[in-house]
Amino acid sequence: MHTASDPKSIDDTLPTAVQDVLATYLAAKRAQLTAAEPSAGDAVDALADFVLGGGKRIRPTFAWWGWRGAGGAADGAEAEKVLTAISALELIQGCALVHDDLMDDSALRRGKPTVHVDFAGRHRAAGWHGDPDKFGAAAAILIGDLALAWADDLFTEAGLTAAQLLAAGPAWRGMRAEMLAGQYLDVLTQSDGGAPLPPAEAAMRVARLKTAAYTVERPLHLGAALAGAGERTVGALRAFGGDIGVAFQLRDDLLGMFGDTAVTGKPAGDDLREGKRTLLIAVAVTNAEQAGRDATVEMIHEALGNPKLSADDLDRVREALVDLGAVAEVEARIERLTGTALEALASAELAAPAGDRLAALADAATRRSY
Repeated sequence: MHTASDPKSIDDTLPTAVQDVLATYLAAKRAQLTAAEPSAGDAVDALADFVLGGGKRIRPTFAWWGWRGAGGAADGAEAEKVLTAISALELIQGCALVHDDLMDDSALRRGKPTVHVDFAGRHRAAGWHGDPDKFGAAAAILIGDLALAWADDLFTEAGLTAAQLLAAGPAWRGMRAEMLAGQYLDVLTQSDGGAPLPPAEAAMRVARLKTAAYTVERPLHLGAALAGAGERTVGALRAFGGDIGVAFQLRDDLLGMFGDTAVTGKPAGDDLREGKRTLLIAVAVTNAEQAGRDATVEMIHEALGNPKLSADDLDRVREALVDLGAVAEVEARIERLTGTALEALASAELAAPAGDRLAALADAATRRSY
């Protein structure tokens, strides 16, 4: 058991503590499922490798500091139950990423083959009947679904009280629904350009739903609700989380375009090749149109959604994004959102040391380098 004075307390070793919960849980679930159907072991192993093999545990971290900031205990039986419950957020993240990679036809995640690519490769290597890519897609859909189902199981079976489950229900349900709505909006805007919304507004709505809501805002809401926080505290934390979550996504967009693959784990320019209409792209196109730079607009549109985009063409788009002021504008938005988020955080009147920890998390999430 962790203690507040122990240097190995949950406050100080949260990612490791979450990892331990997940490893134990997934091993137990594997044993249960393979007892019913041994062939499912490969799917569970792939899920476990994916969930345990990377990630910074951002969502449970924000949930934990929502709990602590609203007066939740740092150690003891109740804290351990909350730790178990919020670890379920990593399984929701696993579902989202596995499905997202499939929808975007991404080849790499964290420097390794994505789940659908991995299982298509297994099919080819074994010489099985049928289409390897269809098998890979089917496996990824089912593995993502399994992660989502087990997230619910882990959360509801963590040992929380009936009152805690009732209080946390709106955050838990809202987070899942908003994540899926944002994912759908993301897919839709790749097809309709975000119509009838202006491109920049559509991009910001995707960022708020797909990333901010389930990465920062709702985890904070969840943790605070588990601690019995009032509306004022929850409102301040959600305001902080919404703005920091969007800033986090905007930083991710910049990293996706300009970042080092060795650091990000995904090829630079993947969002462009996948046709994602990020704020970065929306601002660049709008600025080019206003400047009468039709050739530049055409170049960006030809690159958007082109899976065979060359390195030279990517460099030309990146140069245009800088030249058109899109990078500077996105950086400015990140700064503004971070500022309003920190103002909301200051108004929350959280128990120490949650305010300081959340401010540090905000800085780390929004100031990642290329």
